[in-house]
Amino acid sequence: MRAARLIRMALLVQSSPGLTADALARELDVSRRTVIRDAQALQEAGVPIRAERGRAGGYHLAPGHRTRLTTLHPTEAETLYLSGLPSALRDLGLSDAADTARLKLSATLLPSLRAAAESSVRRFHLDAPAWFREPSAPELLPELARAVWSDRTVEITYARPGRDDAVTRLLQPYGLVLKAGVWYVVGRVPGGAWRTYRVDRVTALSPTDDEPFVRDPGFDLTEYWRANAEAFARTLLRTTATLRLTGRGLGRLPAVADPAGVAEALASASEPDAEGRVTVELPVESEEVAFAQLSELGAEVEVLAPEGLRARFRAHARDLAALYGVTPGQR
Repeated sequence: MRAARLIRMALLVQSSPGLTADALARELDVSRRTVIRDAQALQEAGVPIRAERGRAGGYHLAPGHRTRLTTLHPTEAETLYLSGLPSALRDLGLSDAADTARLKLSATLLPSLRAAAESSVRRFHLDAPAWFREPSAPELLPELARAVWSDRTVEITYARPGRDDAVTRLLQPYGLVLKAGVWYVVGRVPGGAWRTYRVDRVTALSPTDDEPFVRDPGFDLTEYWRANAEAFARTLLRTTATLRLTGRGLGRLPAVADPAGVAEALASASEPDAEGRVTVELPVESEEVAFAQLSELGAEVEVLAPEGLRARFRAHARDLAALYGVTPGQR
C-alpha cells in the first residue's frame, strides 16, 4: 500500500539522511520516478522532506524534524510486526501491548494516512488455523516468548512423540514460528546445533541464571524455516505403514495424511493389482496418529503393516459391526 510506503520512506530518510533517489528506490522496491513522486506527496502532506544536490546531497528532513513514533515502548513497537495475527498476539500474551501500540501509532499519523491504515484493518484478516480445529495456546508459550524476547537460555523438558520418556535440554531460543495453528520454537542446544521443537510438547520450562546469550548475527529465522521445515516435518514421521488403497483412496490420501509422508508414499506406489488397488509405504508419526488419519478413508484403505495398526483397524471394524448389527456377508 502506498500509505505504508510513504511512512517507510519518511523513516528511512529520518534514520539515514542523505539517501539518494536510487538508494531509496532499492530499499522500497520501486522505481526512481516513484520515489520522486512519493517525496512530493510527503511534502504536500506536511512532512518537510527535501532533495539536495552535491556530494552531501540526497534526501533530508528539515533540521529538528522527527516523526512522533518515538513514543512507542520497545515491546509495543515489536508487536506491530504481528498486528495482522490477533490469535498469535493472544497466544503470546501481547494483545494489550498491541492494542496500546496501535492507538499510539494512530495518534501519530496524518489524518489521510490514519484513514488508510484503518481501512486496511477492515479489509484484511488472517485466520491461520485449519477449519474444524479449535487451536489452543500451549500453556508455556508466553513464558517461552519472554525468553525469546530477552535472549535468555532456558531448560526445557520435551515429550517425544510415540515414546513414554521425555528429554531435558538447554536451549537458546532464537525464535517462534506459527505453522497451521501449531507453535514451534527454533533454537540452539549446547554444541551449537540448531533444533526445532513443538511448543505444545514442552512440558516444563525454567530460565537459567546465566547472562543473556549472544545471538548469532547471521541467523535469519525466515530463511532457516524455509530451508528446514520440510526436513523437520520428515523427522516427525517415525513409523511406516504399508497400505493397500483403491484409486479413490489414493486420491484422498493427501487430504488426511502429512504432506511429507504422502510424497514418499506416492513415489513408492506399486502398479495396480487385479482389483485396481495399489500398495504404498506411508511414513507416519505413530500408529495412534495413523489410525486417526486413515480411519477417514474407510474401506478405501487396507492396512497391511505394522501388525499393531492392522489390529487397531480389525478391532474397530468389529466394534462397528456390533454397533450396527452387521453379520459377515451382510450389507
